[in-house]
Amino acid sequence: MKSNIIHVLMLVGAILAFVPILAVDYFLDGYALYRERAVVQRHVDEIAATIDANALEGADVLRKVVSAVPSLCTPTFVAAAQDAIESSLNVRQILVENLDGVQYCDAFGRNVRNSPLTQALPVPGLADTISIVQLGDLSTPAIKVTQNFGEMRRISAFVPLLVQPEAALLSTMQDGAMVRISLTNGLSMVALGDTDGFDARTSSSAYVSAQGYAGQFPIKVEYAVPFPLVRANYADLDIIFTILAGIGSSMFLLYSLAYVRRSRVPAFGLERAIGRNEIKPYYQPVINLRTGELVGCEVLCRWEKRNGQTVPPGAFIDYAEATGLAIPMTLSLMQQVKNDLSELCKTLPDMKIAINLFEGHFRDSGIVEDVQAIFTNSPIGFHQLVFEITERRPLGNSAATTSVISGLHALGSRLAMDDVGTGHSNLAYLATLGVDIIKIDRIFVDMIKPGTTQVPVLDGLIAMGKDLDCEIVAEGVETEEQALYLRAHGVLHAQGYIFAPALKVGPFKELALALNSASFGDETPVELVSNAA
Repeated sequence: MKSNIIHVLMLVGAILAFVPILAVDYFLDGYALYRERAVVQRHVDEIAATIDANALEGADVLRKVVSAVPSLCTPTFVAAAQDAIESSLNVRQILVENLDGVQYCDAFGRNVRNSPLTQALPVPGLADTISIVQLGDLSTPAIKVTQNFGEMRRISAFVPLLVQPEAALLSTMQDGAMVRISLTNGLSMVALGDTDGFDARTSSSAYVSAQGYAGQFPIKVEYAVPFPLVRANYADLDIIFTILAGIGSSMFLLYSLAYVRRSRVPAFGLERAIGRNEIKPYYQPVINLRTGELVGCEVLCRWEKRNGQTVPPGAFIDYAEATGLAIPMTLSLMQQVKNDLSELCKTLPDMKIAINLFEGHFRDSGIVEDVQAIFTNSPIGFHQLVFEITERRPLGNSAATTSVISGLHALGSRLAMDDVGTGHSNLAYLATLGVDIIKIDRIFVDMIKPGTTQVPVLDGLIAMGKDLDCEIVAEGVETEEQALYLRAHGVLHAQGYIFAPALKVGPFKELALALNSASFGDETPVELVSNAA
């Protein structure tokens, strides 16, 4: 086994040594995409901000004119309209019409020629409506901001959709780029550049694109440029990073070979530690937030070396999973759990024991047979076992995965999804797996601060669990405010330092018996549990 692992490490090291060279294009593509997307978004924001400012200016001018005159089409009105236009940067005309569009008057005594390009649309938060029109000889469409005046008339202000002519905007764009301005209902008003190429794209990576909206107005701006064109601007970086990656790869390869020759054993001696039972189970209590009783535990692990040093799981779990040692390590932990908790499970027959499984356990059905072999005829019933899987690495939707999950359910055990909210979880994914319990990651619990009345992300995860009819367990509860908030939002079970850290078997059994020796009711479970811990 040791020799196999060493060979695997050598192979992995050799492969990883060339990853930087192979990854240069990938990372530079990502870097170019990130930089150019920011540039494209800036163009969109500038255009959208201009349209928004113009439309707001038109609405503001209308309000000033209407508030300054008691009636329309009087000399006072005409003077007020002309003053408003003169003091404005972009308003070109003010027009009074009847509801059928027949002109009554305007600011300059002219026949105002305006052809509607769109229907009038309401503006959220304003009494005005807007439409896009072709105004006189303007080279770009104009925004017509309209407000009803009484029951029979309406007054409108006209501002250009774009300050600069279309030709000027087109001259600033790269070859193959496109700009499109449309209403949110999809009606196009301005289309410059290669819009057909953008619409016919076969993948999202073919173009660097962005879109934005003109404030509260129903106008959408899109800007896009072919990615190969902007990527060509990074050719110098390609050369530089390829050279640096080659140097780095050579150094890494030499270091990896030297390390393997020097160590000749797996990192941390984990294989030997498993054989010596140095990987010890620790038990994290799970508490009922209403009664204060201990309802179960999660089995965590520590590496207790013979020299007295304790290694936390973060230092070796990933290595164990990558090398396949997680499977014998889990079997060792389950055997120790059976020895540690059999008597306690007789006393507390409803106590649940959560054991972590890794993605590798779901590649064949061997784990089901192992669970049967260890816990058959044991005081620990299969119904007391909960098997946790992490959502940070999604399980493949394979026959083997389905077989393992079905086999564990057939034994009467339950399935829990750990770290919910941090990776791939959604209703469809969780429902497909047949999850019975979801465990909310501590990063969402940490969002609960003193005085917090609402945590949208956390509340959404709780709602998702309820929609799936799953039991919910909150992890990382450290304050009374967090425990009370969770309880108030329907979360029944929690674990965290406010109750107790992960404990060795002796202290854990003492705590379990102390908390379950009497019913605490609903009065102050958090305080009672804290005192008991």
